Amino acid sequence: MPVPLFKSSLKPYEPRIARRLADVVASGRYILGPQVSAFEEEFARYLGARHCVGVGNGTDAITIALRAVGVEPGDEVVVPSFTFYASAEAIASFGAVPVFCDVDPATFNVTRETVERALGPRTRAIVAVHLFGNPAPVPELLELGLPVVEDAAQAAGATLDGVRAGALGTAATFSFYPSKNLPCLGDGGALVTSDDGVAERARRLRFHGSHDKVTFTDVGFNSRLDELQAGVLRLLLPELDGWVERRRAAARAYADAGLGELVSLPEPAPGAEHAYHLYVIRSGRADGLASALAARGVQARPYYRRPVHLQPAMERYGGRSLELPGTEEVARTHLALPMGTDLTRAEVAEVVAACRAALS
Repeated sequence: MPVPLFKSSLKPYEPRIARRLADVVASGRYILGPQVSAFEEEFARYLGARHCVGVGNGTDAITIALRAVGVEPGDEVVVPSFTFYASAEAIASFGAVPVFCDVDPATFNVTRETVERALGPRTRAIVAVHLFGNPAPVPELLELGLPVVEDAAQAAGATLDGVRAGALGTAATFSFYPSKNLPCLGDGGALVTSDDGVAERARRLRFHGSHDKVTFTDVGFNSRLDELQAGVLRLLLPELDGWVERRRAAARAYADAGLGELVSLPEPAPGAEHAYHLYVIRSGRADGLASALAARGVQARPYYRRPVHLQPAMERYGGRSLELPGTEEVARTHLALPMGTDLTRAEVAEVVAACRAALS
């Protein structure tokens, strides 16, 4: 039985999406109109935050969030190396300096201790990535006295101690890329915060540094969530919690089927409800396992075999001189298995059987 890596579909929602898109086109409003305003209000309320600022994509959201909390060119920002490249790219893009820290192999996330080891006199902020949908320990990081920006691109629907990812730190950023837990039909992103000053500056920065197209107080960006995407997101937001629960059910099915006898399963952080954007296991035979699964039609792949600090564009920030043993371990051993809202128990059983055959 072939099993794809991503098992989710918007097909049941296509008629409603088509009607919403037609309504937006008929309105003639495409930029910062009523759909964006309504989505910003609804998403902020869903998360339990005061403000949501829709922007063009998740990478822009991180850059704008960092500038909005006061990071300037030359300032240092602590960020994990085991993450998607954009988490660090967004820091370097305006002249700030990414300082890479290690992660806990069990959760794939930073800890207070790994962040604390990376702090220096020029540190102005921390980027805490909720990797694969597992919340990072943001409350502990805030105790360090610095702004904490949550990179929640993979964590829509996750919670930590009953608080939604996105409402834990000084600000949070989301991507609505089509494969995310809450998708739109292209690029889209948002910055979320309960700090009025951060929200005000973010709204200026997304629109060329201006409130009114007349006076420009910052060198900003042309980065705005458009009406078409916001309209789609408004339709899909009420489905998010149900979708995430189906992902959690698939994760439980993997455990019930005995996958933990063969590999190390994803481990939710203490107090966390994982959102399982991806279902990532660890195995000392990860690459061989991926090849064996492919031979049986089961898609699986590593995501970050080369951590960000070893990417050519980031080597200037430490490269191989950095000692990040947790990062090295998870980069070598991680493997994403099929996950999604439509993954069936039969498909889970097929994946586990294929893993058992490969590793026995």
